[in-house]
Amino acid sequence: MNENQPKRKGKKLIFPIILALVLIGALAFTAKEYFYYQSHEVTDDAQIDGDISPVIARASGYVREIRFTDNQFVHAGDTLVVLDDRDYRIKLQQAEAGLSSVRQSVDVSQGQVTEARSGVGTAEANVEAAKVRVNKANLDFERYQNLYNDKAITKAQYDDAKAEKDEADAALKVAQSQVPVQTRRVSTNERQVGATASNLASRQADIDFAKLQLSYTVITAPTDGIASKRLIQVGQLVQAGQTMVAIVNTKSMYITANFKETQLEHLHIGEKVDITVDAYGDKTMQGAVESFSGSTGAKMSLLPPDNATGNFVKVVQRLPVRIKIETDSSFTNLLRPGMSVSVVVHTK
Repeated sequence: MNENQPKRKGKKLIFPIILALVLIGALAFTAKEYFYYQSHEVTDDAQIDGDISPVIARASGYVREIRFTDNQFVHAGDTLVVLDDRDYRIKLQQAEAGLSSVRQSVDVSQGQVTEARSGVGTAEANVEAAKVRVNKANLDFERYQNLYNDKAITKAQYDDAKAEKDEADAALKVAQSQVPVQTRRVSTNERQVGATASNLASRQADIDFAKLQLSYTVITAPTDGIASKRLIQVGQLVQAGQTMVAIVNTKSMYITANFKETQLEHLHIGEKVDITVDAYGDKTMQGAVESFSGSTGAKMSLLPPDNATGNFVKVVQRLPVRIKIETDSSFTNLLRPGMSVSVVVHTK
């Protein structure tokens, strides 16, 4: 009996020892977690975001060519879609014909101005010729008048000289009256040139607009990225403003982490962040807090809650925080918007 007593005492001590070890382990784990969360903020309500550029048709037309495949990487400026451009080429030809017609009208009007100016010169020359004739007629009349007074010529000769003088005076008045007429004609034709030339800018604008519309039949990639979510087929009629494909810019990835409002006290811009992507759990990226959203996610929702309706229940809100990805490696090329991640912010 005495030999079994130490064995019984040893068995009785095993359970307290195990319990003590468990308590010590739990205490150590609790202390570790406590001190860890004192200097870190963690959330798994986070995902990868990026710039997604929709490629939108700026002109209506039938799809003639599609020069990309789904999920193909494209570069900025690469041709993605070509629309049937025959209608737009005809409109461009019409606009060019309209401009040519206006230019011809301007040339005709300018010719009329030149002709009218020459008419002014002719009228002025006629005035000078009429003045010479009047001067000669006056001299002849004076001579004939003196001769008539001296009874050296007949009354008929005197009357012929007077008639010649009167005719010369009348011809001078007619010639002088034609000068302002021709001058007004020049002014009228010049205004006509101006009115016709004013249409040149309008016709040139028609050509520029037609060329712009024609250029819209070739749709190019706005940025480097992956062509995703194709919504068109060859032969399909697309309308202006219709989305045809989306370009995911793989060079502009970032993290949107939704932290509880109770976690925001120790978060500041520039703090280091450890990022773990669920799809690649064994790899960790480095980042930094970049900015905070202007409002909570609930406030930005389609139907934001209205706490003044009387059914208020206090719920901890979440604020989107943008995190910049600082890791630059081939791993980042595997990231896609929408992937779930977990983030740890080093607050101290």
